[in-house]
Amino acid sequence: MPLIETVNERSADTLVTDRAVFGISRSRMAVFRPDRPNGAAVLLTPGGGYKWVVVDKEGYEMARWLSARGFTAFVLFYRLPGEGWASGADTPLADAQRAMRLIRHGARDFAIDPERVAAMGFSAGGHVCADLAARFAAPVYSPIDPADRLSAKPHCAAPIYPVVSMDPAIAHPGSRQLLLGKAPSAAAEAAHSPDRNVPADAPSHFLLHAEDDDVVPVDNTLRLHAALRARKVPAELHLFANGGHGFGLRKAVGKPVEAWPELWRAWARTVGLG
Repeated sequence: MPLIETVNERSADTLVTDRAVFGISRSRMAVFRPDRPNGAAVLLTPGGGYKWVVVDKEGYEMARWLSARGFTAFVLFYRLPGEGWASGADTPLADAQRAMRLIRHGARDFAIDPERVAAMGFSAGGHVCADLAARFAAPVYSPIDPADRLSAKPHCAAPIYPVVSMDPAIAHPGSRQLLLGKAPSAAAEAAHSPDRNVPADAPSHFLLHAEDDDVVPVDNTLRLHAALRARKVPAELHLFANGGHGFGLRKAVGKPVEAWPELWRAWARTVGLG
């Protein structure tokens, strides 16, 4: 039965949209172009627990923030792994790899440096981001065109309050089940836990989590940080006492965690992104 793309508006506020999209059969990107490009780009992968993709809160809002500061932002509508794709748990990664390659292939049209394409993801989209940063070279789809000869490795990665581990002790149950099924093998858990697949040539990481996150335990970020340190991959870690889960931009206002986008921006300068 073919998928029917569906948009679920979750906001009761007429001034603020909070759309969740599922049934995505055609992965694609929404592009936000700055008036004055700084030459850097960011691929955004919003969250949604692999149930849907929350395109406003962790996609379009962040893209507008980035483009106002010179970054060209690409919001990825990735296919969901629980919707019957033959590529199964590798489906979101396949879309993220393809997106990175297409951005680089079109770098001249977008006035960006193909070497300065970063990844940023939130919650389950943080898993997409972390998985891309770990398995950018994994052959998870058949090449389509010349763009697929380009690298899918992000210049740097920022998984924000990310789903990381598939270990049932700390995994986000919904994401784990939609990604791997109800009773995954230990091998499947390991294969799709980015903390267990960090290569020596992984990109620099910016990690951020609230310790009072009651949806995705902070241990996800701590495990990824430990794995990056073990592989001697540069990583900057920010933990906040308060913030909960899914704060993005709008729910961070008035809290110390509100500073997080500027912390990322300052870090991005230190790694040569812009």
